[in-house]
Amino acid sequence: MLPLDATALILFLLSAFVGGVTTGLAGFAMGLVVSGVWLHILTPVQTAALIVGYGLFVQAHGAWRFRRSVDLRRVIPLIVGGAFGVPVGLLLLSHLDPAWVRRAVGVLLVAYSSFGMLRPKVTPLPASRPADSAIGFINGILGGMTGLAGPILVIWCQLSGVPRHAQRAIFQPVILSTFVMTAAGLAVERAITREVFVLFGLGLVPVAVGIWVGVRLYGKLDEAGFRRLILMLLLLSGLVLLIPG
Repeated sequence: MLPLDATALILFLLSAFVGGVTTGLAGFAMGLVVSGVWLHILTPVQTAALIVGYGLFVQAHGAWRFRRSVDLRRVIPLIVGGAFGVPVGLLLLSHLDPAWVRRAVGVLLVAYSSFGMLRPKVTPLPASRPADSAIGFINGILGGMTGLAGPILVIWCQLSGVPRHAQRAIFQPVILSTFVMTAAGLAVERAITREVFVLFGLGLVPVAVGIWVGVRLYGKLDEAGFRRLILMLLLLSGLVLLIPG
């Protein structure tokens, strides 16, 4: 028996495809895109588990691809901070009201997409091990609680003046480590249920096809136009999450 009715299943599969396209193009943001739908039809635990499950494969590929450019001085403090943050996020996940989680993620998406569209000119903030560790801790909490282990890192890379071409060599291995720790925690909490496995299997094909489409489109689209499209999708997802019900 399927864990979703027909309408919810169609929404799940379509959003999985769109999330795959986004990941193939940008290297992250699948969780941001799909959460706008999944948090309305799935529980926060199921949503986090599925985002982490798909993210393990995607981010492992990305981390391997950029392995020669990894800056361990930046990456290690972020990972260490995340190791302390993920358990806190998992603890919150099991105790928070799903409606509150949905609204909180909605606010995050609206804030992130608005920041990206406005692109305020700010003086780069100095990066340091304590600052990176603190960001890693916050990112770990968010990743453990929602599976969204990317937005905080991307914003921090931008605020700390990391060149665009070097950002993926920082945030992809950190996102991967956060997903690994979150997956281990979810397994210990027995949150990876039969329903999650069924949904994961159903979404594999649309996610894989979406990634293939995204990779094929990568480099063929105008960067500024694509960036605006992704930010609009994230803004729409956040607004959808803020709708009650």
